[in-house]
Amino acid sequence: MDLYVEMSKHPVFTIADVNHFYNNIGSARSAVKRLLSHGKALKIRNDRYTCVSAERGTPVADRFQIASSITASSCVSHHTAMEYYGITDQVFYEVYVSSETRFQDFEFDGYSYHYVKARLTEGVESYPFSGGIRITDKERTLADSLKDMEKIAGPEELIANLQNMSRIREEKLLYYLAVYDNQFLYQKAGFLLWDFRSSLGLSNHFFEVCHDRAGQSKRYLIKEPQFGVYNNEWKLIVPSNIMRMKNGEGLTDAAI
Repeated sequence: MDLYVEMSKHPVFTIADVNHFYNNIGSARSAVKRLLSHGKALKIRNDRYTCVSAERGTPVADRFQIASSITASSCVSHHTAMEYYGITDQVFYEVYVSSETRFQDFEFDGYSYHYVKARLTEGVESYPFSGGIRITDKERTLADSLKDMEKIAGPEELIANLQNMSRIREEKLLYYLAVYDNQFLYQKAGFLLWDFRSSLGLSNHFFEVCHDRAGQSKRYLIKEPQFGVYNNEWKLIVPSNIMRMKNGEGLTDAAI
């Protein structure tokens, strides 16, 4: 039995995975140490390893597979999910991972992996033949991106992504918004998605729901923009350049 060949079939593996071949935890640990010392495997973090591809000399696991393996509930989310779906053509070196279980942020192979507390358990997809990737579906990805816009991706990046998004499932998105049950989130959704309603396939009903649940509070879209414009329909004070971005102007510069 060639352990390297066997473990190369697993993008990410643990000592327990190796122990299936030894039935002796001490022997399994020693076997992993040999793989590491011979340059055939790399340690990602505590009890997470990946083999090194003999052809490419790079880790077998990609960042999406690594993100999906960190905890039992971890999944690719936010702008990292946008990358996976091909919605953004930029390559980011920060990987956002939603998880019910906290983990310490870490770096591996040039990427930084960041913990985001999962507020939902629904909306996670596992695609066949993906090597174990778990990822938020497009509707939850959009809801999460709207909710955490300032923490993870600003309005410029989100608007650039909306330019490239195709039709989504309206009822799914409404469901996730309802679970989050946040008036500010409904304001953001209504304001930012209106100009993309045709490409996203959103009906008037979607925006009626957003209006009904947005409340009457006036809020800043982002914290104290330098130059703000008041949008009366959604009761938001928005950066003055937002409308240009929503119309496709200046997106190249804004997304850099």
